[in-house]
Amino acid sequence: MANSFYTKDELEGLGLRFVGRDVKISRLSSIYQPGKLSIGDHSRIDDFCILSGDIVIEKYVHVAAFVALYGSFGIMLEDFSSLAARVSVYSASDDYVFGAGLTNPTVPEAYKKLSDMGPVRLKRHATVGCHSVIMPDCTIGEGASVGALSLVRGDLEEWGIYTGVPAEKRGSRRSQTIRRLEARLLAEEAKIEE
Repeated sequence: MANSFYTKDELEGLGLRFVGRDVKISRLSSIYQPGKLSIGDHSRIDDFCILSGDIVIEKYVHVAAFVALYGSFGIMLEDFSSLAARVSVYSASDDYVFGAGLTNPTVPEAYKKLSDMGPVRLKRHATVGCHSVIMPDCTIGEGASVGALSLVRGDLEEWGIYTGVPAEKRGSRRSQTIRRLEARLLAEEAKIEE
């Protein structure tokens, strides 16, 4: 075996909701509820990732090693977004503060209480630095950048630069080179497909 990625035939046998072209998923990742995972063209999931729940990964998305995606209420990673190593994304969180319910996945739902819940969305070109945590019910705007070791607890503006615990806006990504490069890449891809 030259690398740890599933072959095309193996990917088709996983029972995913949708698999695009040129998809790379590590055999060393763990996919729970594969029928709820969609992954678009040219996207990649690296070693030791955990993917659970309703997850949509669009085109040209990179999910780096040791990322955890917990999509009970849905996670959407739009085109060209990326998650660096050891990022954790939660679309639901047990009540760890007030003690209104038992916590952890071994407990029946009737005995649990969720404190936060809601879908998480990384818009086109959003990027999240290593070891960051994204909490439920957040949208990271188009082109927004989250620095390493940050905690995201709410929506982030388009093209903003965010860092810290909690993540705060530190500036803006002013260059629009990303959009020009995307257009060039998609034009080249269209020529190849003709």
